[in-house]
Amino acid sequence: MLGFGKYLKEYLEFNNLSQTEFASRLGITQKHMNEILNGKMSITLERAAQIYHLTGIPIDFIINAENRKMVTEYLFKKYGDEKNIQNTIKKQFFISELAKRRWIDFKDSTNAIQNYMDLIDFLKVTDLEALNMVQEKTLFKKTGEDINKISLWIARCDELAKSQVVKEYIPVAFNFLIEDLKKEAYLNYSIENVQNILNNYGIYFVVEKALTGSKIRGCIKVKGKNPAIYLTKNYVGKDSFFFELYHELGHCKSDYNEAKNKVIIEGNEKQEQRADKFALNTMIPEKVWNNIQKDYSENSLLKISEENKIPMSFIVGRLAKMKMINYKSEIYNKYKER
Repeated sequence: MLGFGKYLKEYLEFNNLSQTEFASRLGITQKHMNEILNGKMSITLERAAQIYHLTGIPIDFIINAENRKMVTEYLFKKYGDEKNIQNTIKKQFFISELAKRRWIDFKDSTNAIQNYMDLIDFLKVTDLEALNMVQEKTLFKKTGEDINKISLWIARCDELAKSQVVKEYIPVAFNFLIEDLKKEAYLNYSIENVQNILNNYGIYFVVEKALTGSKIRGCIKVKGKNPAIYLTKNYVGKDSFFFELYHELGHCKSDYNEAKNKVIIEGNEKQEQRADKFALNTMIPEKVWNNIQKDYSENSLLKISEENKIPMSFIVGRLAKMKMINYKSEIYNKYKER
């Protein structure tokens, strides 16, 4: 693999420049020049800048050609041949689904080396070995879940979050955020409105379908100083959606500092119990829930819903979850919301 050397050789031939003359202009020996042209000597960023000034060939092009050479050498050394490279990447990183969902614009889906380059560019890592270090900073416990699928999903959410304009995150305004979300929940909420509210309080928010077979529901991380909450579409209704959102906000409230250095998908037992409790109490305050359990006739629930501005779907959803009513019951199906 010659890297940028073959392009430089073509440039010299096209412009009728001898290798000796160009070596002199670069201030290197003929031997050094020959090693560059034949891919035996890597081109540094400083050398790429010198070549740019002499030829006008963009530095990015030079560096990308050199990177491709190094990646190719690394992959052939590790996997043996291009067929094994392609099969491994397809199996471990779900190339077909990524292309079908247009998460990655693969430049040449038949080229294993290009697929690898497109993947590491999407994942924002120098190579897939470095991805292991990124994954080590993910708080995650579920067995049977593919960490590569999660990493790809998070990368996709990161990409979508780029277009969002968020204000400064001010922790002391957290309770005001919760009140605004409660008002939105009581109305006919929309994902767009929820995103706008969160962005206004300095939080990135993305809802994106997970890759096939992944059961992840959400995560929280910190981008710069701003929290970022990502949810999958694995929720089944309005109450489920807001539970997941409030669960991640519970982490935001209690685990913000840890999320600066880690992606929290599933924290330790204490963290998860705390986040669950925060979500449940935000949706239905404990005192109100105690009253609901005393009388959950429809009229009583409607009165509690109106007085406390709690969606009926939250109430019947929790009653069904606690097996106090049946999911097939008339009252549940009357008030459930998608």
